[in-house]
Amino acid sequence: MSNSQPIVGSKIKGIRESKNLSVEEIAERSGLSVEQILSVENDHTLPSLGPLIKIARALGVRLGTFLDDSDELGPVVCRAADRDSSISFSNGTADSRKHMEYHSLAREKAGRHMEPFLIEIQPSEAKDFKLSAHEGEEFIYVMEGEVEIDYGKTTYHLYEGDSIYYDSIVKHHVHGATGKGAKILAMVYIPI
Repeated sequence: MSNSQPIVGSKIKGIRESKNLSVEEIAERSGLSVEQILSVENDHTLPSLGPLIKIARALGVRLGTFLDDSDELGPVVCRAADRDSSISFSNGTADSRKHMEYHSLAREKAGRHMEPFLIEIQPSEAKDFKLSAHEGEEFIYVMEGEVEIDYGKTTYHLYEGDSIYYDSIVKHHVHGATGKGAKILAMVYIPI
């Protein structure tokens, strides 16, 4: 895993300022608090995917805009050697501990509606995950290890070779089985 962490907060702040929007306006549009927005913009907290999607919608941009490196309109090839950079999201708990490393597989593709990720899930004994919901759909394929997905009131256990496709509007959380790490291929679709 890499230590080269894209600075999402500064990108969010730059987009917000370029649109002449205040933190208060983004908070109102997103349903998040001013404190949450400032914490994300200043890279003090590792946001979960749900709040990032809400911020993207409030700014009128795709989620991928926070990860984009360039604006390639044609096909984009992502070589294994180019996947070194990653972004981490928290599991939504108060201490914002990292539990996943997201490797974007299409950050150079402009105008995309899907976000493909290779995700490395760190082993954890935690069981206090905060479920989140957002518009869209997600597809997950387990490449290695064992994954648990809390979806509504049900927990799904997936093993190597298993997959799941679900509506993201239902509260959910993806994590490794207790004490186990995993590697998954995930596709997140967020309607514009």
